[in-house]
Amino acid sequence: MRIERVTAAEEIDRAADLFDEPLLPEATRRFLSDPTHHLLLAYDDADRPVGMISGVETTHPDKGTEMLIYELAVAPIARLQGIGSALVGALAELARKNGCYGMWVATELDNVAAQATYRSAGASDQTTFTLLSWDLLAESPGQT
Repeated sequence: MRIERVTAAEEIDRAADLFDEPLLPEATRRFLSDPTHHLLLAYDDADRPVGMISGVETTHPDKGTEMLIYELAVAPIARLQGIGSALVGALAELARKNGCYGMWVATELDNVAAQATYRSAGASDQTTFTLLSWDLLAESPGQT
């Protein structure tokens, strides 16, 4: 297995099966054009993409820069082979190289596999928090 940072839309297209939804060309272009957005692919011995991790560097004036793991996926045929942990480790190394002071991820409480992967890659549990979100594509409150 090898892991590489992706910089071309064609490589992302080759890994389309690893994403939750169909790829959006404009979003792909925008993602690739931002140097603080990172996508790493894991390839098997036949040069097929079998895993991916995306990360986004976020910077705050009083904290510095940290890496957010945005998404991690491993093809079903390649699971339980350490690919997810290797991808997390590779993103952590990239974050260190880029001067990030930390890295974090949020996952569902019932996603036992994801939690095991992150823990095996060195993550530690933090305090419980509540995630609140906005659906910005829905109508705004008070609009008809």
